[in-house]
Order: sequence, then structure tokens, then C-alpha cells
Amino acid sequence: MIETAPPKPVAPTRADSRPLYVELADSLQHLVEQGTLRPGHRVPSVRIMSRQRDVSIATVLQAYTVLENRGFLEARPQSGYYVRPRPPSLAPEPRMAKPMAKPSYVGVNDLTAEVMDYAQNADYIPFGSACPHHSLFPTKKLARILGSVARRDPALLVRSSLNRGYEPLAREIARRYLQAGVPLAHDELVVSTGCTEALNLCLRAVTKPGDTVAIETPAYFGFLEIIQSLNLRALEIPTSSREGMCLDALRTAIEQNDIKAVMVMPGLHNPLGSVMPDEKKQRLYDLLCEYDLPVIEDDIYGDTHFGEVRPKPLKAWDKDGRVLLCSSFGKTLAPGFHVGWTAPGRYLERVRRLKFTNTMGTPLVLQKAIAEFLRDGGYDHHLRSLRRAYHQDLHLFAQGMQKYFPEGTRYSRPQGGNFIWVELPAKVDALRLRKDALNKRINIAPGSLFTLKDRYKHCLRMSCSVPWSDEIDAALRTLGDLIKQQL
Repeated sequence: MIETAPPKPVAPTRADSRPLYVELADSLQHLVEQGTLRPGHRVPSVRIMSRQRDVSIATVLQAYTVLENRGFLEARPQSGYYVRPRPPSLAPEPRMAKPMAKPSYVGVNDLTAEVMDYAQNADYIPFGSACPHHSLFPTKKLARILGSVARRDPALLVRSSLNRGYEPLAREIARRYLQAGVPLAHDELVVSTGCTEALNLCLRAVTKPGDTVAIETPAYFGFLEIIQSLNLRALEIPTSSREGMCLDALRTAIEQNDIKAVMVMPGLHNPLGSVMPDEKKQRLYDLLCEYDLPVIEDDIYGDTHFGEVRPKPLKAWDKDGRVLLCSSFGKTLAPGFHVGWTAPGRYLERVRRLKFTNTMGTPLVLQKAIAEFLRDGGYDHHLRSLRRAYHQDLHLFAQGMQKYFPEGTRYSRPQGGNFIWVELPAKVDALRLRKDALNKRINIAPGSLFTLKDRYKHCLRMSCSVPWSDEIDAALRTLGDLIKQQL
């Protein structure tokens, strides 16, 4: 009799043939995609998830690794795993404008002032202002430092720094730029009353009334206001929502016009959110050297970048002092302090004299408070939190707009900051939309604010300056309905 071996036991099988860690990853991904887990939310720890799903810790770790590779989660040292902001489904980007035929004087109307006035009114949803929400700033820590500084040295309240600035603050600013690849000495800086004064002083240093300045288009409306106030003419240069100013168009404009200076935001552009690649910054600097032109660089959004490394300012390529770098703490730390600076290169003495005649100095007590915060207050930690908040809110805004705005709308893909440039279908009148939106207590910034020509009538700069909420989602839905009524 031949003995036969007993049949081998068959391992129980699950109806789902996927590995258990993939099944877990897919289920968590679904929660992210449907919005249950939002960008920036912390997911349960590995141990808690292991208990919740009755799986091993190794399975959870594998699942979280899969979601990291797919771009849905990010690991933060000593903090855990968080839902990563992801770009929305791809939509067409805004088109680049055509070059201007000739320079023109700026005729800014009252719309800018109206948009800014409504931005200060808490009864209106502030889609029109890029001023960040107060909750994003370390206001309590700043208040403690400011109070301590004033108590230790009450005379600061009546002293002015004249036109040179508070040296410890200048040293801190120079140190931070050194880390960003810009070798600046502290005595090359002039502390200003915000970035706007820095830009104003630098323009006055390199131009006289009637001169022509090349600017990007769409342009930050503050540039247009300053140019108008100085009785200058502007020539708009087409600018890409990906890589900044078109250098071929700039060269043509320089050859065909008597341009005296260029104004750019290559580090992070307002309103497009673009960052000029380093190779292109080098070409821009070479072009300026070729025609011996000064350039005024607004770097106010540089520290709000979303990448791993801060974009280098154009000033990093400056070998002969033709780059006048301007910035402030208005978008990153203390908007109400209005403390800014400029590194004007070869124009340093001229800018210092202009500063003296303009405002003499910037309040010393505010400068000292910021210097102490930069030294001891955890500024880099704050910047990381700020950038995460901007990134998360921009992602949610982009998702909301693509959900509620009509088909055919184009969106920029900001690489930092807290705004998105939106090109609506051509039939939409953004000025009419603004009036309709105000009736719904929503303030928007129509595209005509960002040009001195007859452009961008169907465009908006949408500012994500208030943290995401159900109220913001409802306001986007209302704005989308108003847009569709015009189609």
C-alpha cells in the first residue's frame, strides 16, 4: 500500500490581492483626495495607525513610505507625518502679454486705493489684498521683545537712527543674505521705512522726471504708483508665469527706447508667483552690463519660497554695484513695523542722502526689536511655519477655484507667496465682477490694477491672505457663480 502525503494547508486569501500595506496606502490616499485629510494635517502616528487598523507597525511604515513616494505625505523630523500640499490637476497657465510699442506715463486711478481700503475692512473677504493674516505672525513674541526693548532703554522711543540704520539689525540682514549666496557687508545697507520707501529711494537715485523705466507686466501696482509719483514713464515687458521677464523682449525694448533703469522681481514675482531660474538671472545681469543699466530688484517675497532652497536674488550676480536690492519684513515678520532695507550698490551715498531728506530715519525701537527677534526669536522656525501655511492655503484655494470657476480659466503656479494670477474666459469683465462681488462682501483685485495699458480686463490676482475655512470656500463658490453669470 502506497502512502500519500497529506495535502498542504492552503493559506487563507483575501478577496483583495494587493499587499496589505498598499491597501492601507490606497485607503489613506482616498481620504486625502476627498478632502477628509487636508494639506498640512498630521496623520496618526505609526503606532496609533497600527492599533486603529489592526496591522503591524512595519505595514504602516511601508504604507506611509508609499504615500511619501506618491507625494501625498511628508515626514517632518521629530514631528511625524503630514499631508503634503499637492499641485491641483493641471490647468492651462496664463498667457504672456504682448510687448508695448512705446513707453507711457502712468495714469493710476482710484481703484488701487479702493481695493486697499476694502482690504482693511473685516466685513469683506480679502481676496484683493496680499497682506497676510495676523495669525500667521509671532505677534505675542514680538510684543514681548518690543516691550522689553523699550523698558530697558526708554530713550529709544525718542531717538532716530538717521539714514544709516541700527547696526546690529544691518548685520543680521547681511548675515542672512550671506546664507542666501549674496556677500553683503552690513555697511552696504540702508534701513528704510518699508520696502516701498526703499524702492522709491532707489528709483530717485537712478532716474530723473521724464525718464523711462522698464517693468514687468503684469506689474505689482505699487511699482506703478511710485513711477507715477516720480513723473516717470514706464515700458511694460512681457513676463512669464513660470520664468519671469522675457529677456528677448527686454533687449528689443532697450535697443528701441532710451531706458534708464529696469525694475524686476526675479526672486518671486507679484502677481504671478514665478521665480526666474538662476541661468536666466545670469543672462539678465549680463544684458544689463552690456547696456550699462541699473536694475532695482524687489526681493520682498524671497523668503516665502516653497522650494528646499531660497531663490538667490539677482544681487548674487552683481559684480559692479548696478543692482539695487530692496526688501522688508512686511511679508514675513512684522507688517505693522514697516522696517525695510536696500543694498543700493554703487548708489549707496546717493540713497543715503535721499533717505535723510525723505524720512531722516526709521524708528530705532522697531529696528532693535526686530534685530533681537532675528538673533534669538526663532526666525527660521517661524519662516518654515509661514511657508507651510502659505503652501497649504494656496493648494486649497487652487482646488476651490478649479472646482467653482468656469472651464477655460487659466491659473499661475506660484512658487511661493500667497497669491495666484487668474485669467478668466475672455467674456468676463473683471471690473463688473468686482462690483458684483462687493455686493456679496467679497473684495477682489481686478487685472487692470497691474498694468498701465488696456490689458488684463478678464484677469484677477487672487490673494490667499486668510487661512482656509468654510467661509472662504463659500466665498469662492459665490465668486464662481458671479463669473458664470457673465458667460
